[in-house]
Amino acid sequence: MNPSKLGRPTRQDAVSGFVTGLFSIPEGMAYASIGGFNPLLGLYSGMVSTAVGAVFNRTVLMVTTLTSAIALTSQSVLSEAGLKADDIGNVAMLTVLVGVIMVVFGLLRMGSLMSFVSNAVMTGFTTGIAVQIIAGVIGDATDYETDRHNTLAKFVDAATHVGQWDPVAVAVAVGTVIAWALAHAVRRLEPFAILIALVVATVAVVVVGADVEQVGDIGAIPNALPAPVMPDWSAIPDLLVGAVAVALVALAQAAGIGAAVPNPDGSRTSVSGDFTAQGVANLAGGFFQALPTGGSLSRTGVATSAGAQTRWAGIFAGIFLAAIVLVAGSTAELIPMPVIGGLIIVIGAELIVGRLPDIKLVLRTGVLPAVAMVATFLATTELPLQQAILLGAGISMLLFCVRAQQQARIRALVRDDDGHWRTEDVPEVLAPYSVTVLHYEGVSLFAEVNRLDESWPSLADTHDAVVIFHVRTLPDVPSSTFLKAIENRATKLAEHHCRLMVVGMDPGLRRVVERTGVAAALGPENLVERTDVFFQALDRAHEEAQAWVDARRAASG
Repeated sequence: MNPSKLGRPTRQDAVSGFVTGLFSIPEGMAYASIGGFNPLLGLYSGMVSTAVGAVFNRTVLMVTTLTSAIALTSQSVLSEAGLKADDIGNVAMLTVLVGVIMVVFGLLRMGSLMSFVSNAVMTGFTTGIAVQIIAGVIGDATDYETDRHNTLAKFVDAATHVGQWDPVAVAVAVGTVIAWALAHAVRRLEPFAILIALVVATVAVVVVGADVEQVGDIGAIPNALPAPVMPDWSAIPDLLVGAVAVALVALAQAAGIGAAVPNPDGSRTSVSGDFTAQGVANLAGGFFQALPTGGSLSRTGVATSAGAQTRWAGIFAGIFLAAIVLVAGSTAELIPMPVIGGLIIVIGAELIVGRLPDIKLVLRTGVLPAVAMVATFLATTELPLQQAILLGAGISMLLFCVRAQQQARIRALVRDDDGHWRTEDVPEVLAPYSVTVLHYEGVSLFAEVNRLDESWPSLADTHDAVVIFHVRTLPDVPSSTFLKAIENRATKLAEHHCRLMVVGMDPGLRRVVERTGVAAALGPENLVERTDVFFQALDRAHEEAQAWVDARRAASG
């Protein structure tokens, strides 16, 4: 992203930024508290980091800020390193290190690794995160704090302890949802539904004097901006490995946002670009008391629900949060936590509803994609996020291998009287003095070899025949198992005084074949590169093979 091309902000962006900034006060403070940090650090994590991330993000509406998973992982890293979480120098060093790692990942274009994660897996992952978001505010919405760590177990535990829910907190949360629904039902108020519900519910609680937890109960909010800090550089050796783990958690969460929240202008997102943007955001935020940050699905949901249209929504979110804290930080202490809980439930539900078309598509696609989606969903709700996304990637690769193995095949090509090539079943036996063209369809995966071996015609009593193996679709870096299988085929054909020609190779593939020694086994005369004209190389090879067979037949008799 070129910072000079920010575009023009809209009124909806300003409203969205204001709402997101307000949300960042209670949610940021709550997430920091969950991780055992000073609640103010969660507040500061939504200022500089959020604004800088919005400038550079390739996923335009993604909000870069603190999440519960990042807070918990950061606390674990500091604890394992034997460093105090209340030492601002340690926190700043961790945030800066996470930023450096993210930038390196982005510049190395490691976001391309996410292309190995299938739509089925990504659907399960993003849906699981949305469920996590809802589970994380059960305590805010009901005033019942579950001691379960598993996301789904939190719902079960809360449901079995309804009697311990605070009726007032539940009433406030439900009232907030109703206020949102009423505003959302009015077309002209729909973009402002989140803000309206937040303000109306907060005012109602204050006027009635309902006894519920408020933002001020988490921590006092001074009317001041974060002072610049210097990282404790001596902590780098202790934090380096842990910083990689924090970066993986943050990037894994953000990876699903591009799929769930496409750019309004239709421009393409870039996971690698988002990696770099989040890294720059952390590099900047680390010097202003911010905890490590990453793409937040919940805060992005707040922004989009409030009408965000351009990256200015995220920029405004950071600016408005700073302004609110500076001018009226203590006033924001009045926001009731059940109000936040109710609105986060709405946002989580909207995210799940938004994934329903993808969920239905995956379920209708087949059993394997459905299993992959469900497995990734369960992993996301039960395992650390970095493990869940790695497991999802592994499942995607497994699905790819299974599908490649199932779809790989060899077909016989036969030229008709008009000179056109048509496909037929592979002959069971290779006839003497024949020219047989076999066309390969696949990706040369090692798992395909056994199945392809079964498709080759039997040599039986054949002799003086030519097999043309057409490999125009073969990748230029095939698996070594596949190359070994071709070499073995050439050897067996040579034992029957037959010839194997590999036709349609691109220059890259030929270099690999020559470098691995397979070319020597085949013979240089049996390697034919492809041309720009489709089947031209095959036509020439077929003529040469037919001439060779005719010569052998004539010599024999």
